[in-house]
Amino acid sequence: MLRTILAALFAFLFLVLGLPVLGIEWLYRKINKKGADLSTLRIVQWALSVITTISGANVIVEGAQNIPDDEAVVYIANHRSIFDVIIGYTHCPGLTGFIAKNNLEKVPILRVWMRRAHCYFLDRSNPRDGLRVILSAIEDIKRGISIFVFPEGTRTKTGEMAPFKEGTFKMATKTGCAIIPVAITGTDDILRNHIPFIRKATVVFHYGTPIYPDQLEADQKKHIGAYTQSVIADMLEKDKDLIQ
Repeated sequence: MLRTILAALFAFLFLVLGLPVLGIEWLYRKINKKGADLSTLRIVQWALSVITTISGANVIVEGAQNIPDDEAVVYIANHRSIFDVIIGYTHCPGLTGFIAKNNLEKVPILRVWMRRAHCYFLDRSNPRDGLRVILSAIEDIKRGISIFVFPEGTRTKTGEMAPFKEGTFKMATKTGCAIIPVAITGTDDILRNHIPFIRKATVVFHYGTPIYPDQLEADQKKHIGAYTQSVIADMLEKDKDLIQ
């Protein structure tokens, strides 16, 4: 219970006390947009790393060397918990926007930070909104901003992955950027499996070898969602031993 209270208290204080920082960042953006983007990223990463520390999570990172630091990519990950975002964001080396549920847009100050960090709010019940997000994300990728997405569309309730939505992969196929497969294990043991209590858990974030759509065989590229999901499934199987 103490971890839950401390994490919630820190998040509240960050949002409230961070209002002046948002103002300073807004002014800085007028002078140096790229610099403001990077400072926003680092501030958010710091805040999320504090929450990760409070949670007591033992985070094992595999394959970080597979993340290019000089080009935009699309991170494709399985989805187990809100901590996928909290922990995942701290390991993004460059500007990265997450695609999130549109209900987060209702949180007043949080939505400002997320917009500044190039995140998108998606109404999953509206196919047209999905197209809007994909087209906007493609433009961001062309400008050097990576995108982190969970193509299952929602968090798993059983631990098994749902089929990946193929439309998500247009962000990579239309830009030619690398797909970084991300296998996430153990984040549901921090909170989701025993809401509302935050508990210690071992978590594995495994970044796989980049997948370049133009280098795939014809059948793999035609079913790139299923292919990427199979890659992540193999990574998850290999990572089981790391949390035992």
